[in-house]
Amino acid sequence: MAEYTEKTENNELIEQAEKNYDASQIQVLEGLEAVRKRPGMYIGSTSSSGLHHLVYEIVDNAIDEALAGFCTHIYVAINADGTITVTDNGRGIPVDIQAQTGRPALEVVYTVLHAGGKFGGGGYKVSGGLHGVGASVVNALSEWLEVQVHRDGKIYEMKFSRGAITQEMKVVGTTEHHGTHVTFKPDPQVFDDTVYDYEILHTRMREQAFLNGGLTITIEDKREGKQQKDVLYYEGGIREFVRFLNKHKAPLHEDVIYLSGAKGDAIAEIALQYNDGYNENIVSFANDIHTPEGGMHETGFKTALTRVINAYGQKNNVIKGDDKVSGEDVREGISAIISVKLPEAQFEGQTKQKLGNAYIRTLVDNIVNDQLATYFEEHPAAAKAILEKAMMANRAREAARKARESVRRKTGLESGQMPDKLQDCNERDPSLCEIYIVEGDSAAGSAIQGRDSRFQAILAMWGKMLNVEKARADKIYGNDKLYPLIVALGAGIGEEFNIDKLRYHKIIIMADADVDGSHIRTLLLTFFFRYMRPLIERGYVYSAVPPLYKLQRGKTQRVAYSDEQRDAISAELRGDNPNVKVDISRFKGLGEMDPHELWETTMDPEKRTLRRITLGDAIAADQVFTVLMGEEVEPRREWIEQNAKYVVNLDI
Repeated sequence: MAEYTEKTENNELIEQAEKNYDASQIQVLEGLEAVRKRPGMYIGSTSSSGLHHLVYEIVDNAIDEALAGFCTHIYVAINADGTITVTDNGRGIPVDIQAQTGRPALEVVYTVLHAGGKFGGGGYKVSGGLHGVGASVVNALSEWLEVQVHRDGKIYEMKFSRGAITQEMKVVGTTEHHGTHVTFKPDPQVFDDTVYDYEILHTRMREQAFLNGGLTITIEDKREGKQQKDVLYYEGGIREFVRFLNKHKAPLHEDVIYLSGAKGDAIAEIALQYNDGYNENIVSFANDIHTPEGGMHETGFKTALTRVINAYGQKNNVIKGDDKVSGEDVREGISAIISVKLPEAQFEGQTKQKLGNAYIRTLVDNIVNDQLATYFEEHPAAAKAILEKAMMANRAREAARKARESVRRKTGLESGQMPDKLQDCNERDPSLCEIYIVEGDSAAGSAIQGRDSRFQAILAMWGKMLNVEKARADKIYGNDKLYPLIVALGAGIGEEFNIDKLRYHKIIIMADADVDGSHIRTLLLTFFFRYMRPLIERGYVYSAVPPLYKLQRGKTQRVAYSDEQRDAISAELRGDNPNVKVDISRFKGLGEMDPHELWETTMDPEKRTLRRITLGDAIAADQVFTVLMGEEVEPRREWIEQNAKYVVNLDI
């Protein structure tokens, strides 16, 4: 009876909802309105990443012309007024009438979603970008956009504002050139900030130049006080990309191994070189789009690499019987670029994190299986160095397993017992929990007393921890500083890492705002980057920002997080009386704060400042950690000299 009653009440609710939900509630978004309504669906976000994505989309169209064999030079400029110009010497966007719409093709490309030469019409065999929505999306999200096409001896021009046509296509001159010239101003109504970062664009353009050997990309910043220009050209293509990855590392063999092949319209290129480090650095691309989550091309590479190295070891009696080195072993110290170009690329998700075309796995597997085996036969010294590296990694992995089991036995941690230095929280839902990693017992003591124990855990660290840039996993498991952290987080490390077992979704590094604190943060970030990278990729790692100053006038107290803020608050407290005394004291460190101060300034979610550690460019991050924490002193000295002015506010 109760079940029937619930259904009856539910039916009544549905009937009422049906009456209220009629055609008047169905909104039809005309033209590019959908893009302006939900920009994040098309460019990921309206933050800095989305802002820069606009440039990538226009450049991707020019890259497609290069892939098709018609473009040799792309020019990208941040203009003096902050707008963007992208020019290429490709064929130029068609300007004749497009049959389906009865409008000029140039207009259709910039005003209609999913319009372009990428849908099987023969315009492009392979292409990147947002599947034909790139130009129209950029147009929709720009305050204004102007495009000129040099084609058939004429210059055609068209202008738009927020996706709407403000000047119909018309001929404005004659030309001997061919190509497309686009200038746009990102819309401040859409984006949080419209100031472009030259280094972000430069990094992306360098990547594209590496991936398209022989293509020249010039990037220039014309803004006052920021003028700079770089011409990017790499005849060696992805071979030079690998040398760039290994710039601050010691290679095991001189050659960059290059493998390539094709089947039908699909092409695959692989370049790799091993170094004497312990970290794997495989970067993959499909149609020049970075695929950070890999996909079929990466799977094919990894499978074949493991097979070839094992086969070589067995053939030369280095690997005996059923003993084999694992995929993790053979990838230790590798730097590799995998670049595939294929028609109808299938990406998983709008943001193209992973390539899904199954046949590309077979193509890459066959190329590596055949050509790498041949390379090993022809270059026995390089093959021997690579095999020995894998064998050493295998022995270290076994040592790490024994070290892990030994530590568990000694400490009783196999029973789930938490480290003594951890003061856990009461909440058990990881999405609601946060852990503060605090250096020093005095600071940890204040944090424990000042925290909200419902959801805040405190893990005390002491002394300088292991520099994992110079150590394998077996040393990490035996390290008395890092192992408690591994156990507290609960997700393992390296190949064993499982983010589903993570016990906290906010991991907050709380260290003093001095040189020692910066060193501790760098050591911890190196550890997370090398052995728990998904933590950073998911946005789970933060750095607490403790105040530097306490200001007091009478009974009024304020804190400041920078010298500029100190001066502004001091002026505010003085008000109209500049001679009044404001007491300013500098916090000596977290350990000097009492529990109440620490809660108020650094731990209270309502008042604290946290800096999220992001991983926008894994290649740059890899190089920074290698320079800062690696063996070579000279690159570190150069980096510090060049970046000393930024160290106060360093984000990875």
